[in-house]
Amino acid sequence: MDSQVLVALGLSLLGGLSTSLGALFVVISQAPNLKMLGLLQGFAAGLMLSISFFDLAHNAINSIGFLKGNLWFFAGVIFFALVSYFIPEPTLAPISSAKGKKKDGDDRGKDIMKKHRRQVLFSGIITAVGISLHNFPEGMAVFLGSMKGLRVGINLALAIALHNIPEGVAVALPVYFATQSKWQAFKLATLSGLAEPLGVIIVAYLFPSSLNPEILEGLLGAVGGVMAFLTLHEMLPLAFDYAGQKRAVKAVFLGMAFMSASLYFLERSLPADMSL
Repeated sequence: MDSQVLVALGLSLLGGLSTSLGALFVVISQAPNLKMLGLLQGFAAGLMLSISFFDLAHNAINSIGFLKGNLWFFAGVIFFALVSYFIPEPTLAPISSAKGKKKDGDDRGKDIMKKHRRQVLFSGIITAVGISLHNFPEGMAVFLGSMKGLRVGINLALAIALHNIPEGVAVALPVYFATQSKWQAFKLATLSGLAEPLGVIIVAYLFPSSLNPEILEGLLGAVGGVMAFLTLHEMLPLAFDYAGQKRAVKAVFLGMAFMSASLYFLERSLPADMSL
C-alpha cells in the first residue's frame, strides 16, 4: 500500500476512533458535561473554519484562480448540504426525564422506561448509522488533504477528531440507557467512527496518487467548502446550545488561534524533505 494512503489511514483512524473517547464520557460518568462538550465543539469549529478559509480555499484560489477556486469551494458546500438534507446528523437525545423516573423507583416510571427502551435503542442505532455516513466523506477529506501534504492532513484530522467526540456521546448515550451495557455502548460508538478510515480506503482507489495538481487543488477547495458547511450548519449551533453563545464564540476564536499556531510550528518542525 502506498505510503500516502498509510499516512491518511492512520490520521483517519485518529479521527474516527475519537468517537470512542466520546463513548468513554458516557461509560465513566453516565451524564456527560454538555457545557464542556459545547466548548469542545466551539474549539473544533474554530479549527475547521481556519482550515477551510485560510488554508484550503485560500490555496485553491491562489493555485487555480479566483473563479475556479470559488466554483470548487461552493461545489463542496452544495455536496455536503445535500448530504445533510438527506442524512441529517443526529444530536444528543434528552433522556434525563426517564432516568429521573428510574431513580425515584416509581413502578409506573419503570414500566414506561422498559416500554421505551426498545425505541431508545433503535434511535441509538440510527444515530450510529447517520454518523457513519457523515464520517465517510470526512475520511475522504483527510485522504485528499494528505495527498496535498502532511500538514494539511494533520490539521484536518485534528479538527475532525475533536468534532467526533460529541458524536461518540450521541451514539453511546441512548445505547447505554437502553441496554445498560457499557461494552455495547462503547462498541457501537467505536464502529460508527470506523467509517472514516473506510472512506480513505475507497477514495484511495478512486483517485490515483499522480492526480493532476489543478484537480487536486480543486478537490481540496471543495473539501474546504464541505468543512465550512459542516462547521456553520452543525458544529456552531451545537456549541451555542451546549455552552452558550458568548462562551462558544470565545472557544471558536481560541480554536482559530490554536490552528494558526499549529501551522507555524508544524512548518518549522517537520523535515525539509516532507511535503507541506
